[in-house]
Amino acid sequence: MPTSFSDLGIHKQLQKGLADLQITVPTDIQEKTIPVVLNQKDDVVALAKTGTGKTAAFGLPLLQLIDTDHTEIQAVILTPTRELGQQIGTNLEAFAKHMPSISIATVCGGIPIKPQIERLKNTTHIVVATPGRLADLVKRNAIDISKITYFILDEADEMVSALKEGLDAIIKEIPKKRRTLLFTATMPGSIKQLVQNYMSKNVVHIEADMATVGHQGIDHQFVVVEPIEKLDVLLHFLNSKPGQRGIIFCKTKAAVNKLAKNLAINKFSSGALHGSLSQGIRDRIMGQFRDNHIDILVATDLAARGLDIKDVAYVINYHLPDTYDAYVHRSGRTARAGAKGLALTILQQEEVIDIADFEDELGIVFKEHKKADAKSIEENKTMLWAKKIFKTKPNRDISETLRRDVRTVFHHLTKEELIEKILANQLAQTTLAEPKERDSKAKKKKK
Repeated sequence: MPTSFSDLGIHKQLQKGLADLQITVPTDIQEKTIPVVLNQKDDVVALAKTGTGKTAAFGLPLLQLIDTDHTEIQAVILTPTRELGQQIGTNLEAFAKHMPSISIATVCGGIPIKPQIERLKNTTHIVVATPGRLADLVKRNAIDISKITYFILDEADEMVSALKEGLDAIIKEIPKKRRTLLFTATMPGSIKQLVQNYMSKNVVHIEADMATVGHQGIDHQFVVVEPIEKLDVLLHFLNSKPGQRGIIFCKTKAAVNKLAKNLAINKFSSGALHGSLSQGIRDRIMGQFRDNHIDILVATDLAARGLDIKDVAYVINYHLPDTYDAYVHRSGRTARAGAKGLALTILQQEEVIDIADFEDELGIVFKEHKKADAKSIEENKTMLWAKKIFKTKPNRDISETLRRDVRTVFHHLTKEELIEKILANQLAQTTLAEPKERDSKAKKKKK
């Protein structure tokens, strides 16, 4: 019989919150972590892949351990990104729905600081924060974290590599006699150093079923393309997944913007997400994606960290990630909560050799995805052209005289005959344009 949250020691108010969220059976990392956090006093290092339920693993016992008779801040949860911080704050509020006396504040960068300062003047038990914003609030004497009991680092591997300065400033402010809970998907040397420097000697190490959980349900594939056909192959794939949601990862902000523009030109329902966008725009794009108003998110690795979005059918690596960890976080956006998903990596021929290293390091197997043939690519281009016409809004500025004259040219044709002629004209133009396009790209390559 499966373990229940009651068996793990979670009390009834939290169980009610979980029931409202239709969460009934603990995941492996929750089953291993919750009793340790609740019943022991030691620091904890928990290693678990993305999508395994780490937020509930630390959030549930933390909520239960908070003493609501005391008004000071008792716990700080640090996260590497604003999106993840807001998500954790929302999850904790949902878990604690039937515990109205617990007060949780989320303070992240990229949004005005003054409302956050005002919020912190009220009773707050738990603060969820990004390192930079928390360090800023400490500098302004707007927050007192000198008496906290619990310090939680979520997605710590990203924090120590990218946000170390803010993290160091915060650790100087919190008490030495605290309990630190560190959650990470990977264990690089920087994390081991952090554990050695900032955590007690008696650390409890917990590891979820790393061999299967992090990649369970994900079909890992790669497709080999020539640089000139990369976009066309991608568009062919996307056109074969109508109505399905997916995330496409690029290495740089510039690449994200360029690809998002190409998708928009081809009338795909998509949005771009990267660190240079304002928080308001990022929130709007994420909201549209979560609410199914757009089907495709084009993003840098910013979006790979901890975001829990249901029903993401596929993840595409438009560029091969630089690290194994990045691949884990990217592919982990699909196949969440027991679902199935596809992680497709688009490679050039010289990159194929790297696949074996990813397989060995991550314990996964890639299958080669058969690239669409030239005929299918051309037919797909024609379908995209047809969709563009279908989605084009009528031009109200055209004169009635011109409308009448054009109708006169076509008025003897049936609808079927008109479609046949327009289609033939488009295919003829495409055939003529292709050699010129290839020559232009070849010249640019030589330069």
